[in-house]
Amino acid sequence: MNYVLALFLPPLSILFTGRIILSIVVLFIWIPAILFTGGLTHPMFILLAWVLIYQSGEERRTRRLERSYRRDD
Repeated sequence: MNYVLALFLPPLSILFTGRIILSIVVLFIWIPAILFTGGLTHPMFILLAWVLIYQSGEERRTRRLERSYRRDD
């Protein structure tokens, strides 16, 4: 669902990944970029959000695997 949200509101999607400061910075860059370029820069922010969503998922999987290995020892 976060990937779909990234299509419409990338800063909010970045906020949901847990990167608060980055989402604020992106918001302050995203709004003028949308207004001045007419949406031409929007795909760049979508890709940024998708990469961050994927990265946070990978970090979660890694932490889960590390916890399961510790329980086995």
